[in-house]
Amino acid sequence: MNEKLITVGEIVNTQGIRGEIKIVPHTDFPEVRFAKNSQLFIVNEAKQLHLPVTVEKAREHKKSYIVKMKEYDNINDVEKYKGCLLKVSEDQQVKLEKNEFYYRDIIGCRVVSDEGEELGVIKEILSPGANDVWVVKRPKGSDLLLPYIEDVVLDINVQDKLVKVHLMEGLL
Repeated sequence: MNEKLITVGEIVNTQGIRGEIKIVPHTDFPEVRFAKNSQLFIVNEAKQLHLPVTVEKAREHKKSYIVKMKEYDNINDVEKYKGCLLKVSEDQQVKLEKNEFYYRDIIGCRVVSDEGEELGVIKEILSPGANDVWVVKRPKGSDLLLPYIEDVVLDINVQDKLVKVHLMEGLL
């Protein structure tokens, strides 16, 4: 299997007795990923499981999705997939607008200040409210929290994995 896959959700439980599964989405586009006839893969690397499935129907339910796959009609058929990931092939990723990025493109980027100081590497992105916060693992000391706003994030070069920022007073 050479195809690059992108995680879009995790199967956390079953729902009812008719083969529905509860999914915690790991995507900004759950309405696309879990739409009727969407092609997904149930993946468990440890068990070498890579199973193509098709969405029959889905509904949002308390920050998760209840999804019925065409291939399964019984709780006993889907119980074994709890803990597995749902993935799509890379060629199915949603095209983004200019200046939009996938989290996976930002995590791992080096961060430098506009004065040339090496600050660390982005290890995580938090979404607490008004704007995202990028967590930068610094070589020494505690993590640096950078709000993703125009005044702070000056330039993002995904190809070179480099982000240039302006450190406003109080950020360090």
